[in-house]
Amino acid sequence: MKKYTITIISIISIFSALLFLFGFGWVLKDQLAVGQGKQTVKRQMTPSEMTTKSKNRLQIAALGDSLTRGTGDPEGKGYIGYLTDSLKKKTKKSILLTNSAIKGQTSSQLITQLKGPEIKRQLQAADIILLTIGGNDLFQGGNVINHLDPAYMKKEEKPYLANLKQIYTAIRSINPDATVFHVGLYNPFIDLEKSKLTSSIVRKWNYDSAGLAANYKKIIYVPTFDLFELHVNDYLFSDKFHPNAAGYKLIGERVASLIKFSEGGTK
Repeated sequence: MKKYTITIISIISIFSALLFLFGFGWVLKDQLAVGQGKQTVKRQMTPSEMTTKSKNRLQIAALGDSLTRGTGDPEGKGYIGYLTDSLKKKTKKSILLTNSAIKGQTSSQLITQLKGPEIKRQLQAADIILLTIGGNDLFQGGNVINHLDPAYMKKEEKPYLANLKQIYTAIRSINPDATVFHVGLYNPFIDLEKSKLTSSIVRKWNYDSAGLAANYKKIIYVPTFDLFELHVNDYLFSDKFHPNAAGYKLIGERVASLIKFSEGGTK
């Protein structure tokens, strides 16, 4: 009798264990299916999808330096964030953004980056290309204050303009049709000594860069000097170099208004 009872208990234990394993396996299968479903919904667009143009989608490729990265904005939006916010309010299109900007990048480094296959793919797919470059060439991490000799700055500008010509040419060869917005330079040192000299240098670089951009189809040099000219400290981050959120918002609104104009209202 005792042996019979033990046998019954053993059978029940085995059955319970099998039932538990079956149930666990079923739940696991169900969770995997749900997880795969979520992954399908949230997956990144494939290269072929990105390169497929859509009337309902606006594709933006951004590249350059820390300004395009949004350094100095506590929210991390930068001018691109405020720009896309503005476009979303004014258009029914979805916006696909790729941001490949690198903090501290110079014009020569950008030339190298433009040779990469991923950057080329992003630019080829773009309807709009956003660019900030030149600030690190000019300001040299703030060291420009120690070299405010017009002859020295002219010497520094020459290779920059040569690099900028290569950048424009490369972008235009990768994507002949996208509108390119090159966001210009402002003077973060306008409230310091020799402000007239630093401002004249920044204006000269802007003028020459804008003249170069005018030689290319649909490359627009966007002025920002005037946005910061009167109250620069109200629009600078604590490092007194990068814009703060208010400064980036000014830039974003200006570029957004130009995009809506040049793209026919993003129709």
